[in-house]
Amino acid sequence: MRPVDIQLIGEELALKWDDGSETYLRLETLRRHCPCAGCKGEVDIMGHLYKGPETTLSAKAFHLVRIANVGGYALQPVWADGHDTGLYSFDYLRRLAEATGGSRE
Repeated sequence: MRPVDIQLIGEELALKWDDGSETYLRLETLRRHCPCAGCKGEVDIMGHLYKGPETTLSAKAFHLVRIANVGGYALQPVWADGHDTGLYSFDYLRRLAEATGGSRE
């Protein structure tokens, strides 16, 4: 499953998939579910989660500056607060949209 079109529409990221379906993700949802180790944490071999302290996100944290394709499997958003380490796999984006009510056929 791959997006064939990606558009920023207001406060949402719209993705049209190669199966014809569409998903919409609020930018705030996208940022709050950043999968990078700094945001989500890392799990060691014993299953222990290591995560830094929770941080308060500013309004800039939800402003998308640009988004880049990574290989053929992910998107990498760059946020106005400088955060750019989250790699959102296409599968993760699709599951996130389904979990947050952003899927439309």
